[in-house]
Amino acid sequence: MKSRVGERRNNPSCVQNSQVKTWKSSLLILCCCLLLLTGCQPRNVTTGIPVQVQRVVSGQTLEVLNTTQQSALIVRVRLIGIEAPDIKQQPWGEAAKNYIEKRISETRGQQQVLQPVLLEFDVQKKDSFGRWLAYAWHNGILLNEQLVKEGYVLAAPRSPNTKYDERLKNAQEYARIMGYGIWNPDQPMRLTPVEFRRQNPG
Repeated sequence: MKSRVGERRNNPSCVQNSQVKTWKSSLLILCCCLLLLTGCQPRNVTTGIPVQVQRVVSGQTLEVLNTTQQSALIVRVRLIGIEAPDIKQQPWGEAAKNYIEKRISETRGQQQVLQPVLLEFDVQKKDSFGRWLAYAWHNGILLNEQLVKEGYVLAAPRSPNTKYDERLKNAQEYARIMGYGIWNPDQPMRLTPVEFRRQNPG
């Protein structure tokens, strides 16, 4: 009996299998911790502006119909706390755009119709181009966070809009560990959107 135990301890394949199991267990525990940390933060937003999405421009930009004013206006909204791949940065740019479209669409007959979302603002409400800066909620889900968590975009904290920075950071760590989307080890996104645009001007 002792000799068999000794053989197992000295067998490289047994040692390797044990190390793999330990690594997988550690990875699972880490992922669970990240999810728990995210869950400890406020999940649902109770205040915001309901808007009808007219068009998804990219994985970070929406065109919405603002009906809160006397005359309805089409407004561009930049999702904050994230940085989406450039739309020309394939396949990731188009994938992020398509994800939003599918996530907020419903089927009516044979058509996919974009649904309303709830916009939540932070400290800075507009950028230098006049676009709204907001978090978008749909059916109780924070789209900014979900895009990061599923590996479609990068978390990109920018002051002064930092309300959900911790959630976005945890979501990115989860996507990276799981190898989702832009973190896929077989097809990773090697350039950040900024680096891509620098190398591909125009």
